[in-house]
Amino acid sequence: MNRNELEQYLDKLLTPAIIKDYAPNGLQIQGKEEITKIVTGVTASQALINKAIDEKADAILVHHGYFWKNESYVIRGMKHKRIKALLDNDISLFAYHLPLDIHPTLGNNAQLAKLLNIDITGPLELGNKLSVAIQGELTEESSSDVFAQKISEKLNRTCLHIAPPSNKPIKTVAWCTGGGQDYIELAAEQGIDAFISGEASEKTTHIAHEMDIHFFAAGHHATERYGVKALGEYLAKEKNIDVVFVDIDNPV
Repeated sequence: MNRNELEQYLDKLLTPAIIKDYAPNGLQIQGKEEITKIVTGVTASQALINKAIDEKADAILVHHGYFWKNESYVIRGMKHKRIKALLDNDISLFAYHLPLDIHPTLGNNAQLAKLLNIDITGPLELGNKLSVAIQGELTEESSSDVFAQKISEKLNRTCLHIAPPSNKPIKTVAWCTGGGQDYIELAAEQGIDAFISGEASEKTTHIAHEMDIHFFAAGHHATERYGVKALGEYLAKEKNIDVVFVDIDNPV
């Protein structure tokens, strides 16, 4: 597949132009023109780049790429080593951040809902079709202990559970994968029973306790494995291209 053709296909599928982001979406580092093999992963770390070189991949497709807002423009140290490895091996780097979070079927939020059997009911930011956080319902009401165990088992990661004093049963859920913990207050204001994210902040505990909402943090990496994996599988099927998903373990 031609590199430019792949970028155009991904841009049409994920529509990055419609959402303001913290980093450029699409082709971030240009490699060879023809792409026959792609390695997908959550973050464009050195370990993922090394794996792509071992796999003789022509491109890497990730959720977390480079050139973030407020990041230094200087290319030295770790950043130099990563970019040099990509350029030396003529490997393209494609990255899609928020567009991959919010995609209605392939996105991180949609894939997490599928994994946990949550029926999506709409955006958490009411009226905003591009809301990065969404909400839904469980098929059956669940105790917090059972739900915490389910999250831990499905994501293969012991989740942090902060229960409110009521320890109420859970039927309605809101979530935002990755570093979306600050949406918990909005969820609580709407009377939602539980909020799921990847990370927790010091203030999250107080919000959960004082606003009567369960909070679950299951890891930034663990909650965002599934979007880029689904995207790669979709590409392999639709474009008949060799795609390998590589999960570089990350406890955070």
